[in-house]
Amino acid sequence: MLVKTYGSAVEGIDARTITVEVDISRGANFYLVGLPDAAVKESQQRIESALRQHGYKIPGKKVVINMAPADIRKEGSAYDLTLAIGILVASEQIKAESIEEYIIMGELSLDGTIHPVKGVLPIAIQARAEKFKGIILPKDNAKEAAVVDKLEVYGVENIKEVIDFFEGNGTLDQTIVDTRKEFFNSINISDIDFSDVKGQENVKRAMEIAAAGGHNVILIGPPGAGKTMLSKRLPTILPPLTLQEALETTKIHSVAGKTEKNTALITNRPFRSPHHTISDVALVGGGQFPQPGEISLAHNGVLFLDELPEFKRTVLEVMRQPLEDRVITISRARFTVDYPASFMLIASMNPCPCGYYNHPERECVCGGGVVQKYLNKISGPLLDRIDIHIEVVPVPVMKLAEVEEGEKSEKVRERVIKAREIQEARFSNNKGVYCNAQMSSKITAKHCAIDKPGASLLKGAMERLGLSARAYDRILKVSRTIADLEGSEHIKVYHLAEAIQYRSLDRDSWGA
Repeated sequence: MLVKTYGSAVEGIDARTITVEVDISRGANFYLVGLPDAAVKESQQRIESALRQHGYKIPGKKVVINMAPADIRKEGSAYDLTLAIGILVASEQIKAESIEEYIIMGELSLDGTIHPVKGVLPIAIQARAEKFKGIILPKDNAKEAAVVDKLEVYGVENIKEVIDFFEGNGTLDQTIVDTRKEFFNSINISDIDFSDVKGQENVKRAMEIAAAGGHNVILIGPPGAGKTMLSKRLPTILPPLTLQEALETTKIHSVAGKTEKNTALITNRPFRSPHHTISDVALVGGGQFPQPGEISLAHNGVLFLDELPEFKRTVLEVMRQPLEDRVITISRARFTVDYPASFMLIASMNPCPCGYYNHPERECVCGGGVVQKYLNKISGPLLDRIDIHIEVVPVPVMKLAEVEEGEKSEKVRERVIKAREIQEARFSNNKGVYCNAQMSSKITAKHCAIDKPGASLLKGAMERLGLSARAYDRILKVSRTIADLEGSEHIKVYHLAEAIQYRSLDRDSWGA
């Protein structure tokens, strides 16, 4: 008897429906075809044990299972449940007239328990697009899939529940999530705040500008000056995720298997902080079976690279293209996948190996040329792509002892949101551009016009600091953001002057 069941394969951050055809006929042996990997092939042993625990079995006949399309690599253990139900129906051990109306996914343990799988959200989105009635999947994944409306979502804990459901001997509880309610109830929950940081008003100002325009930032200063503390609080002043951004972010984390159990949506902006020993593949994504890297997991959020010069140069250089294009393309001989990578880069570093170059009180003990050699670990092209360079000076002890609380993240965020609303209106006709940092050269020329005094100031800075054409554009973008924060329609000279001062690492004083 020939029976079809349906599963799904994840490609990039999208899914593709897989038709599992099970044919049982006279003969012997078990054949599983359609480019299954080792984990899929091993499903035979898991299925056999799980069925036996509940009084069923793989029939002692010729079993041929084809996973179509046969030219797509099938990976992982998520097809166990799909295959098992197909075998039971094809061998007429159970009846399931409605089996073709559902996507069925789940990993089986030997006792029939169903374990969670990756990529549930894109699978559910594709199931709805292809007009399936519902999806049956592990209970831990049910809330995530239920974000997709117009699709019946059933979470199960054991294969016996699925068998009883199809035979009409039991019912499954449909998982229903009010997506908007779930989103707005969880948004903006954070246990850290900008007011925790004492002093550093100039750095807070730079971080506010970065948040308002989506600009990349590098913080340079001695140990204990507050670089990490400030960076970790940046997401608290960023505009809250929109529902669309939350869905995009959740899709990526779902594919990577990074969503928490019984979580419907990621509602706060991601903050990823990989260790400096990370490989280039782990950062940008890839591998034999491509997975999203840290830059994609930071999509719509912040990627924080602490102690930037300690990262391998090859790792830093692979970020150059994603920083510009906001997407990373992973190419293999048989296929190509694109992962979104629209993130804010926040980097921090010491000014020298000992950490005390340019320190107001402590003396640097590094030898001649050591400081410049240390700074040269970061290439010029990468620094060009970082809009704001800011020096972080240690806070005096007396300032740390003050009990007066600083400005709260909520107040700063209000100003940031107003600036972003101005940008949203400005770029309403520019697809894919949502903030000043994303402007192309053509859009920059249109919206960042400057008067003669401003042009003269910028020309002098370019000549004095030896800035590149890309740095010229970056200064204009930052000055546009400063003007937006002030509510000014035009970029003024003092907006440009402030933007120019945020190029600390272009100054001759560093490492001279």
